[in-house]
Amino acid sequence: MFEKYIIASEKSWNKDMHISLNKKSDCEFILLSDQHSLNVENLRSINPKYIFFPHWSHIIPESIFSEFACVVFHMTDLPYGRGGSPLQNLILEGVEDTKITALKVVEELDAGPIYMKSPLNLSGSANDIYHRASFVIESMIQKMILEPCPPAPQTGEPTTFKRRTPKQSNIEKVDRKKTLFDMIRMLDADGYPHAFTNIDNFRIEFTEVMKNNGEISAKASFIKINDEV
Repeated sequence: MFEKYIIASEKSWNKDMHISLNKKSDCEFILLSDQHSLNVENLRSINPKYIFFPHWSHIIPESIFSEFACVVFHMTDLPYGRGGSPLQNLILEGVEDTKITALKVVEELDAGPIYMKSPLNLSGSANDIYHRASFVIESMIQKMILEPCPPAPQTGEPTTFKRRTPKQSNIEKVDRKKTLFDMIRMLDADGYPHAFTNIDNFRIEFTEVMKNNGEISAKASFIKINDEV
């Protein structure tokens, strides 16, 4: 009988991971792409050996992680950088290379024992980085299902990131070119509040930022704030 595994992710850059893994193994990988499908009854019917969370924005209920082996992938070298918005916080702190940490889900956020870590470069847009991370995570999953990998407790003093709010995407008070460049690129991915500023009745959102001879250019989209024509 095939061992079954679940890939739980709502993000577009992970939508084909289960297809790729099915081609590379004798196991069955099943994609769950919405919060409602991740329930105990459905999971019991599948009976997965592991539930992998490459990118999941919701709290995983204790009723699930207490019954099933749940593995989350966090974009920091834990215990450094527990908490929300890891990519954005790393970039704002000037980090150029990080590690993706595969860890067991426990009650305390990002505090579970660690299965493994893999390096990840943080150049490019958020969309570039998330796609790059998807390939790294896929490789990590392959290793986990092929070789026994007991998780080890985290060591060192934890540091915590705070989840960013949409209001923090406002670039109105940014006064450094590097910060402006980083803010635009770190928010340039599907499902994220793009860097923006407001002028009169318009919200201007910025994506596709580039550097050229010390100057910064970006694509600007104008959105009527009150939605009137």
